[in-house]
Amino acid sequence: MFIAQLTCPGDKLSPNYLVMKQVTPEISCVECNAKLHSIFHKMQLQELENLDGLKSCGHYKKGQYIFTERGNPLGLFCINRGKIKLTATGENGKEQILRLLKEGDVIGYRSLISNDRYHCSAVAIEDSSVCFIPRSAFNNLIKENSAVSYEVMKLLSDNLKKAERQIVSLAQKNVRERMAEALLFFKASYGINTEDKTLNVALSREEIADFVGTSTETAIRLLSEFNGDDLIKLHGKKIQITNVEGLIKTAGLEDH
Repeated sequence: MFIAQLTCPGDKLSPNYLVMKQVTPEISCVECNAKLHSIFHKMQLQELENLDGLKSCGHYKKGQYIFTERGNPLGLFCINRGKIKLTATGENGKEQILRLLKEGDVIGYRSLISNDRYHCSAVAIEDSSVCFIPRSAFNNLIKENSAVSYEVMKLLSDNLKKAERQIVSLAQKNVRERMAEALLFFKASYGINTEDKTLNVALSREEIADFVGTSTETAIRLLSEFNGDDLIKLHGKKIQITNVEGLIKTAGLEDH
């Protein structure tokens, strides 16, 4: 069985209350394709086999929480399949999306390393399979495996750089520029659906607004304007980017 925090939307119990989550069919660390894009990609065969015996895997439906803000960290979560968003709630109760993650990404490591409560919540954007490594196993891994420790340091450094860029963007760019930059980020992070050429991530208008840092109404208006300017095409909730150079110019990224 897979141990996780009680996280279903609408639950009345404390976010620190623990429940047992039904596991998915076991995913082998040795055969996992997601590890090629993770902090574990340099681990040797025997190390992966040892890790296999320590981890468990669970399935999360779209909208379900993996862990919640202010909860106590129990271990490291590794995304095997699907997409996850990290969100924090402001003083006004509005949600801000901090990061968007995909296969191969790990979550919860900052709180484990700092021995602090989670500063954000992790929520499945789509049905996702996530593996769980207990705190003690993760701590032993970074102490004993220099390659994994180095990858974690690189990850922390990269996330700090992204956070600094996001601060500058929120402080200096107007909402139209931030929207264009967000669409380019979605494309770079998740790619394009080969069938209909739309962004390969199903974000609601509210989620897009939460990522950009604006109201849902403003996000809807800007997307409509971008559609009218032939920068994108809207297909219901799906978004097709038709003018990358135009979005780069709108985002003020020509010199980057």
